[in-house]
Amino acid sequence: MFRLLDNKFHIEGTEHIPATGGAVIACNHISYLDFIYSGLGALPAKRLVRFMAKKEIFDNKIAGPLMRGMHHISVDRAAGMASFREGIAKLKDGEVVGVFPEATISRSFTVKDIKSGAVRMAAAAKAPIIPMALWGTQRLWTKGRPRTLTKRHVPITILIGEPIVPAPGEDREMLTKELRLRMSTLLDRAQAEYPDAPTSEEDKWWIPAHLGGTAPTPEAAEALDATRPE
Repeated sequence: MFRLLDNKFHIEGTEHIPATGGAVIACNHISYLDFIYSGLGALPAKRLVRFMAKKEIFDNKIAGPLMRGMHHISVDRAAGMASFREGIAKLKDGEVVGVFPEATISRSFTVKDIKSGAVRMAAAAKAPIIPMALWGTQRLWTKGRPRTLTKRHVPITILIGEPIVPAPGEDREMLTKELRLRMSTLLDRAQAEYPDAPTSEEDKWWIPAHLGGTAPTPEAAEALDATRPE
């Protein structure tokens, strides 16, 4: 797929991913293909990432076969404890587990409020949390837009931040807020340094509203999610 699309990659911070042992990668979520690009960010560290993703993605006719074939972890929101325990077990086995703490794609292309599961899982397994930000992947396939998987030469930015190591007894909610801040900071930099720009007013859809684009504001995106969760 990478050869076909000829994406222009900028990957930075791979030294923050440990060479051995369990770790949680916590990444923002702007595209249905984020698990592929987030996993690519760990390859320079010679690590493979086992992602936790909602069951609906496994049911998708395109993404589903990829997710099942790579043995990622399906999360059934009605019975999430089983997948949570599986994630902890994989971490204790020394694997890298990828999580999208926003739980769904952000239509505003900013970091939504995040769930505490990534922090709680890392703390239970005594594993570090690695914040990550992706930018550019939304231009290929995201909520409310047609797939453009034939679009070539799209720049993709993958930024990886310093690990957060939960201390015993440390407040999980405070750590979750710190994680969201670090993810947002990485995303802000990825957006500011992105080498491409919209080619027309219509093409501004992939730019956040606060940067002059026509993507929904976080408030409008939340309202859309409530009526059209997709």
